[in-house]
Amino acid sequence: MTNLDSINNEPLSLGHHPVSTTPGTFESLGLSPDILASVKRVGFIHPTPIQAQVIPIALKGKDLIGLAQTGSGKTAAFVLPLAEKLLHGRGIRGLILCPTREIALQTKAFLDLFGKTHKLATTCIIGGVKAGPQIRDLSKKPDIIVATPGRMMDHLRRGTVRLDTLEELVLDEADHMLDLGFLPQIEEILKRIPKKRHTLMFSATMPGPIERLARQFLHDPVRIDILPEGKAAVGISHRLYLVERENKQNCLVTLLNQELGSTLVFTRTRIDADWLFRMLDKEGHPVTKIHSDRSQSERVEALKSFREGAHRILVATDIASRGIDIPAIEHIVNFDIPGTVEEYIHRAGRTARGNAVGLVSTIATWKDVTMVKEIEQTLGQEIPRCTVPGVPPFVEFKPKTPLRFGRRRRR
Repeated sequence: MTNLDSINNEPLSLGHHPVSTTPGTFESLGLSPDILASVKRVGFIHPTPIQAQVIPIALKGKDLIGLAQTGSGKTAAFVLPLAEKLLHGRGIRGLILCPTREIALQTKAFLDLFGKTHKLATTCIIGGVKAGPQIRDLSKKPDIIVATPGRMMDHLRRGTVRLDTLEELVLDEADHMLDLGFLPQIEEILKRIPKKRHTLMFSATMPGPIERLARQFLHDPVRIDILPEGKAAVGISHRLYLVERENKQNCLVTLLNQELGSTLVFTRTRIDADWLFRMLDKEGHPVTKIHSDRSQSERVEALKSFREGAHRILVATDIASRGIDIPAIEHIVNFDIPGTVEEYIHRAGRTARGNAVGLVSTIATWKDVTMVKEIEQTLGQEIPRCTVPGVPPFVEFKPKTPLRFGRRRRR
């Protein structure tokens, strides 16, 4: 595990969790000896599928769309080519746009590590922190900027940064940036940077707006798809608790008393996250919380305490479903069912990392049954209906003819 300082001088864990790798080597991908030495220092031995396919193409300067889930090793897949191609002191040449502050900080940590041999200077531009230090960092003309779209757009409008010399652009978790409402800022940023550039886009799904964005701003991109065929990670057990709405809280508390491992509880809104945190804290549970209204230092501290076991329960909105590497989560609880199948898969992906096993419990009401069916269709199996003591289950109507589960066609 490598610990690097974040922009708030908080330790930031790079702790790369085990993921499936290819039989190949990094030496075969076209990387220089200096970069290969940094790869070895981190402990990477064989590239993951996304790394093996992306790195050679990115080194050739071809635009690329990479379809891959969180935890596939995609950050190194685009950081390594950037560290290879860019040299220090030639102006702002690289920009990486990320959906959340946490993902931006982790990406900067990778760049600090792999760009060290080329003396690359990376600045992280995110919300939730004072703009003054960022303005000072930008005035020093870093080689690469890692940014969230909103704060990046703020600096461009203020005139505290220009991107006239930009050569390399990365859009990371493009669909998640769309979910968070960043599409207008992304489009405006892309109109302000040189048209002649190299662009890499990564996404776990390709909804219509992202397809249109790719057609408009990427030039004849190579498409690399390593997404599993609509399946959640191996090693995950799924459970469904169908209850009346007024019984959701009791169901959650009972579950937390039964399953005593590290638990990530997802809610739909920040208000619900705050309410659940207060309720669980009042009942004596070791709980912390993370959502977009918390300051950067509060979010870093919450993640740190959860990783280190000071708090067993983390209550979060979907800001935590992607890009945050917490290797040892044993239990995911969907207090609110996600709005899409893809988001269910991403939430579930926070557990069962590497060869570990994990549990995903979803607390749902009769209003959620349609989404439950869509999730089951994608998983290819019915999610077992479970109950907890003292909470009467909602009895759903089931047709006499059993549902047929087939592989859902990807759009």
